[in-house]
Amino acid sequence: MDDLPDLFTVIKGEVASITEYGAFVKIPGCRKQGLVHRSHMSSCRVDKPSEIVDVGEKVWVKVIGKEVKDEKVKLSLSMKVVNQGTGKDLDPNNVVLEQDERKRKEFRDDSKQKITLEAVLNTVCKKCGCKGHFANDCFSQPGGMKYSLVPDEEEEKEEEEEEQQKTSNLERKPAKKHKS
Repeated sequence: MDDLPDLFTVIKGEVASITEYGAFVKIPGCRKQGLVHRSHMSSCRVDKPSEIVDVGEKVWVKVIGKEVKDEKVKLSLSMKVVNQGTGKDLDPNNVVLEQDERKRKEFRDDSKQKITLEAVLNTVCKKCGCKGHFANDCFSQPGGMKYSLVPDEEEEKEEEEEEQQKTSNLERKPAKKHKS
């Protein structure tokens, strides 16, 4: 473990092999290889890692995980948080990695209890007596001012133009003569 790179360091490695789930990258100065999972190859969806990298290609990677099981070390690497042209770390505070980790965690409800939701449309406000909202959402006070929505200026202009067109169309039409 001494020759392994530190967590969250950016290094340039060489692609050793490609699988359907990712690519293994040789780390310089270390006998171990790390896995770049296909979800960490690009910010876009990757179906075939072979379309992104080739064996022998040099790529910039960031060490995002170290795991030791049965004296075997597994390194997780990411290409999507490193600029492949310059090697600059695009996620220096590891915000993207934390967001990805939160997305992967599943919500588990072990209580097996039913969740009942109240229908807001069927509720009646205790303050104003109107349907469709709760008392804590009510903005009207008993005996207070009631406000209505103010139309946008564009809507007012459109309505005025429509009225002017209607009146001008009525003025243009000559009276029809009825045949007797």
